Amino acid sequence: MNYDMVIVGGGIIGLNIAYQCARRGAQRILVLERGAGVGEGSTGASSAVCRHRYSADDLTVLARDGINAYRHWQEYLTLDNTRASFQNEGVLWMPCDNGEWAHREHQRLDDLQIRSEILSADDTSDRFPAFATCTQQPDLITGTDHPCDHGGLNLFEKDGGYIDPVSAAQDLVDALRERGVELRFNTQLVSMQREDGDTHSLALANGETISTALVVNAAGPWCESLNTMAGFEHPWSLTPTRIQVFHLDRPSTLEGHIPVTVDTAGGIYFRTQNRGQQLIVSSILEADEEEVVDDADNFRRETDDTFGAQKLHALQHRLPGLDLRSKPSGYCGLYTINRQDVHPVLGPTAIEGYWVANGFSGHGFKLAPAIGAMVARGLLGETREFDTEVPLSFLSVNRTPVKVDSLSVMA
Repeated sequence: MNYDMVIVGGGIIGLNIAYQCARRGAQRILVLERGAGVGEGSTGASSAVCRHRYSADDLTVLARDGINAYRHWQEYLTLDNTRASFQNEGVLWMPCDNGEWAHREHQRLDDLQIRSEILSADDTSDRFPAFATCTQQPDLITGTDHPCDHGGLNLFEKDGGYIDPVSAAQDLVDALRERGVELRFNTQLVSMQREDGDTHSLALANGETISTALVVNAAGPWCESLNTMAGFEHPWSLTPTRIQVFHLDRPSTLEGHIPVTVDTAGGIYFRTQNRGQQLIVSSILEADEEEVVDDADNFRRETDDTFGAQKLHALQHRLPGLDLRSKPSGYCGLYTINRQDVHPVLGPTAIEGYWVANGFSGHGFKLAPAIGAMVARGLLGETREFDTEVPLSFLSVNRTPVKVDSLSVMA
């Protein structure tokens, strides 16, 4: 069969690329997904935190524009009903410094048209009574308590939050099917060859061969195997990396609102889920993003006891009323980390008709609608509502590495 465009990877990135192309009128689009259902790869394991602040202004704007689509999800998808809805919980940044960071970032976000406010320690305690405002790092080795030093200034993003990742992906599938896009699950690409003329020949594991003028690699942690098939060589190190996440029931002792929180002292981020009845927690540390996985189909899904004990101790330091007598559960997913600058690699390659959208380093979910717009605009040239002003060149294959504050998910 012949298609105008084949997108390899049916996670949140591939689905948004397909949708942004379809809403611009592109025809004969096929999405290939190796998983048997929606959200079986990195998307399903995402914490789906929607925060705006990054060290690079252009990535901050991309986050703003991606989150704007989630905040207006039904309008973005032109669906009357959706499974997912944006949870506008806000994002609390606790930098644990003398306040210079909070003032600087508040002004920078304001310049980028992102609403935020500065909270003193007392403001934070009044608004979020479950929180301790200690600026000291907890002892994550022995768990020894320390006298807390309450102070510093915190930054609160008013329009941040989260959205359920699997439900959002399923909504995209519904929107794509309404627009005539073909999606095939449980379908694996095994080889790709450039034919004479302007087409690629794609061989599938079921024995079928399809032809297309354009292939978009949105294969997440499997992206490099597809790049190898295509003969695409590049200077970026894109590594599937095991990431651990824990979730636990929220006890009644934690009163009041708990926003999405980035806790610098504890080295963690956390948020609620399941209508506020549970908490999920994971790391913001570069040291916890170093376990490279050789085979994205086979990696350890069980969490590490030591990792869990440390992160949960940090969580209890920030939320002193947390009762840890009930056993938390954990799961592992994969980031595809760009080791040079933890920014994605996006756009056309030296191979005619072969585009990439790889290496999102844990940032992909919140950026996905804006990334889809960048790719679709680059392919089709049309600007639509919910687009981003950030140019495709910012994340191009041939760019120089972006300057970042850290090589972690909080870059």
